This record gives sequence, structure tokens and C-alpha cells, in this order.
Amino acid sequence: MICQGVWTSLIMWFFYSMTSGFLTDAVSVLPAPQNLSVQSTNMKHLLMWNPVTRPGETVFYCVEYQGEYESLYMSHIWIPSSQCSSTKSLECDVTDDITATVPYNFRVKAMLGSQTSAWSNLEHPFNRNATVLTPPRMEVTEHGLHLVIELEDLGPQFEFLVVYWRREPGAAEHVKVVRSGDIPVHLETMESGAMYCVKAQALVKAIGRHSAFSQPTCVEMQGESLPLALALFAFVGFMLILLVVLLSIWKMGQLLRYSCCPTVVLPDTLKITSSSQKLISCRKEEVDACAVAVLSSEHLFGVWISQT
Repeated sequence: MICQGVWTSLIMWFFYSMTSGFLTDAVSVLPAPQNLSVQSTNMKHLLMWNPVTRPGETVFYCVEYQGEYESLYMSHIWIPSSQCSSTKSLECDVTDDITATVPYNFRVKAMLGSQTSAWSNLEHPFNRNATVLTPPRMEVTEHGLHLVIELEDLGPQFEFLVVYWRREPGAAEHVKVVRSGDIPVHLETMESGAMYCVKAQALVKAIGRHSAFSQPTCVEMQGESLPLALALFAFVGFMLILLVVLLSIWKMGQLLRYSCCPTVVLPDTLKITSSSQKLISCRKEEVDACAVAVLSSEHLFGVWISQT
């Protein structure tokens, strides 16, 4: 009986070993991704891991996360990442998945056809307040007597503290809060010919932190005077335009004058060819002759005789 029991155990162990080896070869489980880490700068969070290699084949990866709420109040459920439910990349932008300043766990598994690896977990939970905040890039220009600044757009969670001052000993610093980046901001009116400096830092109220200040940028105020050549060109242009306007008005007056009151030309038959003085003297002689003829008594008597 004892020998029979031993033989039975040996046979069962043999079949178990064969079956296990066969199943293992059939499933061919992939190795899990290794060295998970989160790189976070200016509230942009990137989960990264080492590749699982299969020569000549493309391995996909699946990312899931678990926040404090899921861990404490939803029975430790895992939620697929909104960006990386199936990706060929070795990194995943998990910025949209992290919505609160609490610890987050992440895990990644590899997939190749029907084969999948075990889950590989992030060693230490990640909290977004560990992000690295860098000084914002800033461009400062001079427009008239105003300083114009344009700050790097770091996202909707950022505000900026702008400090500016006149570069001279003992000058007071002025502070301005800018609500968003990538929008030109005009500072107050400056003094012409003076040098002003500007620096800025990024603020994130959601995590209660701020970056270091950027390196100061200094600009000399040039004022609003136009170059001499440009002013001369503007004056000459104005004078030419004024001259054209005056000539146009004069020409229009001439056209209206000859259109409404045209000049009448006398025909040759009505023109007086003799001197006006001679004409007057000739007419005077004729009048005198007529007067003498009228006053002659002989002529009157002859006319009376003929009529009788």
C-alpha cells in the first residue's frame, strides 16, 4: 500500500510538471516594464518607464492611476489614463489625470497581441506639489514711453509677479500681478532717457508655491520723437497735398465761372473801327448842320409855300 501511494504521487507530480511547462510555453508571459518615474516641470507631469523588447514586434503599454479618493472611498479601483490606454511610447502625459494636490499611484503593463505582462507600480506615490517651477521666459520692449512685457504662457494655473524699477541707486520697486501669459502688458509711463529694469516670477496658487525670479532685463526709454528724415518727409508730403488741393479749388472755380457766366463775342459788324473821339466829333458836326438847316427862314418859307 505504501509503495502504491508513492507511485501515485510520482505520477501526479510528473503530469503536473509537464502540464505547467506546456501552459507556461503557451502563454509566454511578457516581462513587466521597469523603472517607473514621474518627471514634473511647471505643472506638466510625465510618467516614464523602460521598454519591453521583442525583436521585430511592437509592444504596447497600458497606464492606470489611483488617487486618494479611489484608494480610500472606491475600494482601491484603478482608472485608465485618459492619454495612454494603449500607447507605443515609453512615456505618458498624466497632467490631466492629476487634478488634486494628493498622492497618486501609477502602474504600467506591456501588451503584445494576446500576451500581457504583470503590472509594474510606481515605487513612491507622486504629488503634484513636487513639481519643479522655473522662472518664466520674458520679453521686454519699449513703446513710446511705456515698457511692454510679454511672458511665457505656462497654463491656466499660473500667475506672474512682475517687478520693475528705475536703474539708479535707492530706486523704489514697483509690483504688478499678471493673470496670464502670452499677452502683451503695458506698464506705467516712464521718463524719457532713463533706464528701467524688469524681472518676473511664476506663481501657482493650487500648490502654494512660486518659482525663482528671472534675470533682470533692462531697457532704455527712447521717447516718442520721430527721426529727422521721417519728419521732413512728412512735412514735404503735407505741402504737396496742400498744393494739389489749392490747384484743384482754383481749377474748379474757373470751370464754374465759364459754365455759369460765359463770355459773349461781338460780331465784326457791331465792332467800332473808328476812334471814339472822331465819332463823337463827326456826330457833333452833323447835329450842328441839322440845327442850322432847321433854323433857316428860307427853308421854312419854302416849305410853307409848297404846302399852301
